[in-house]
Amino acid sequence: TYLGFLLHSRNRQAPLNCKVVLSGCAIIVRGQPRGGPPPERQINLSNIRTGALARRAPQSQPDQKDTPDEPYAFQAREFLRKMLIGKEVCFTVEVKTALGREYGMVYLGRDTTGENIAESLVNEGLATVRREGIRGNNPDQARLCDLEDQAKASKKGMWTEGGGTNTVRDLKYIIENPRNFVDSMHQKPVNAVIEHVRDGSVVRALLLPDYYLVTVMLSGVKCPTFKREADGTESPEPFAAEAKFFTESRLLQRDVQIILESCPNQVILGTVLHPNGNITELLLKEGFARCVDWSMAVYTQGAEKLRAGEKSAKERKVRIWKDYVAPTANMDQKDRQFVAKVMQVVNADAVVVKLNSGEYKTIHLSSIRPPRIEGEVYKDKRFRPIYDIPYMFEAREFMRKKIIGKKVNVTVDYIRAATSSSETSTIPAFAERTCATVTIGGINIAEALVSKGFATVIRYRQDDDQRSSHYDELLAAEARAIKNGKGLHSKKEVPIHRVADISGETQKAKQFLPFLQRAGRSEAVVEYVFSGSRLKLYMPKETCLITFLLAGIECPRGSRNMPGGMQVAEPFSDEAMAFTKELVLQREVSSTLILAPISLISVVLLATACLAGFAVGHIGSHSTSSFI
Repeated sequence: TYLGFLLHSRNRQAPLNCKVVLSGCAIIVRGQPRGGPPPERQINLSNIRTGALARRAPQSQPDQKDTPDEPYAFQAREFLRKMLIGKEVCFTVEVKTALGREYGMVYLGRDTTGENIAESLVNEGLATVRREGIRGNNPDQARLCDLEDQAKASKKGMWTEGGGTNTVRDLKYIIENPRNFVDSMHQKPVNAVIEHVRDGSVVRALLLPDYYLVTVMLSGVKCPTFKREADGTESPEPFAAEAKFFTESRLLQRDVQIILESCPNQVILGTVLHPNGNITELLLKEGFARCVDWSMAVYTQGAEKLRAGEKSAKERKVRIWKDYVAPTANMDQKDRQFVAKVMQVVNADAVVVKLNSGEYKTIHLSSIRPPRIEGEVYKDKRFRPIYDIPYMFEAREFMRKKIIGKKVNVTVDYIRAATSSSETSTIPAFAERTCATVTIGGINIAEALVSKGFATVIRYRQDDDQRSSHYDELLAAEARAIKNGKGLHSKKEVPIHRVADISGETQKAKQFLPFLQRAGRSEAVVEYVFSGSRLKLYMPKETCLITFLLAGIECPRGSRNMPGGMQVAEPFSDEAMAFTKELVLQREVSSTLILAPISLISVVLLATACLAGFAVGHIGSHSTSSFI
């Protein structure tokens, strides 16, 4: 190829870009990328000498000391950096040593008619001319000597009085307390120069004007990296070299601003801002990086921008996302987004909704986990999760009051495949789950639950894409709940619900009946529907659960286990139960427990049920108790 020919030529003039300025008299150039990062070439300037830059002592040799800058060494480097980085240059090779080092002339522009870099350095007093071995017939060397004499006469650069000791930097390689250092910056932009790019998302920066050398990991993202093998060699992950080149070509030795945002585990996280854009967001849009949950929370420019960039790359299937398949790729639009009526709230992280087609569907809230207790308590038959798990009742009640019987917007985020447990596995079996974001009036129900401290956010593996489309909002809501000590994150005593369940015990029911009758009309919540005319009620004021039969009507009975076997369901029993569920399940109702007059709830349901044809009236039942 052309570039391959160039790298082996000796005196070829060719336009290339300056990648990095190593010192005042050495640069690295490279061509345009073609199918990957281009080859590079180091060129040392002939006939001149500049001061040596500071060098840190090898950490493996504790006896060695750091070498400081020589006077005007950094100024010479900066002069070339600002002149050449990212610019097109041309060079000629004059000498090539046995070790392969190449010396020549470098010109700004596409050909040798451009500015001679060596002459510019000498003219500014930032370099000295190698006068030993000068050939009298070399006009280039003669011109350099003339320029040096002029700089001396004008007392420019290193020829000024004082020796240039004030030009030596006080480089700081180590920060004793990185966390305090980051906090002291108050998340304000700091001027910096990017000195090295380790990979696409990790850079080494020189902070100005105090000359701190710090390694910064970009907040919220991670690029493919170079893995170090046992033999010391590095093997790049797919697209690691391309991601590094992408960052290098835009940031290396550029003047930038850095916002230092956090310092977890001695790792400094930050955002690099260039006048032409934010490198973090560019990496995501071009498919060179993926979002990282653990550091996105500190990203000050808005996590939604990062998610949008990643989403764009996924949709276009570029680079690391070339094989990406969306969690809902096989679903029709009408199945991904729809409006439905909430019929039941299940354990504070799921709802049963009724679709426009009349079908019932269970929807689990994406990426959240309801309150729970670890251990074997679930095997106890007396254990009632809704009342015995701390904050489970509060979470269920919060959702019930907000959305029961109302229409909500459902956006399916992913389908969680069914899992099966085995004798050797501790993971329980789950049926296939439809996980979605449920909103009402623009409010995300899952986010509202988390912000109240009634649920926590699930943490995923980095490569697990099945999560809420509003995952960052959930994390932010959880952080607020933790900070404010709400719900599950509160240090106060856990609320206890002592509920007397007398729904299945005849003796207890008879003992409670007189007390409940004297109370008159009572407020209750329908907890369960056994059949069209048989309900379970929770009475908050009386803190008890009762079984309630609707007076005056009788609905068809459903199938049930009997001592002699399974009893077959009567016709329309399922329709009657569905009818009652839609009317009263988990609704707040008023009931009167009496012996003669019919109850208020019975009157309403009797009229509607009879009109619907699901029940028949029983005049004689007016004199029977509606409470068991």
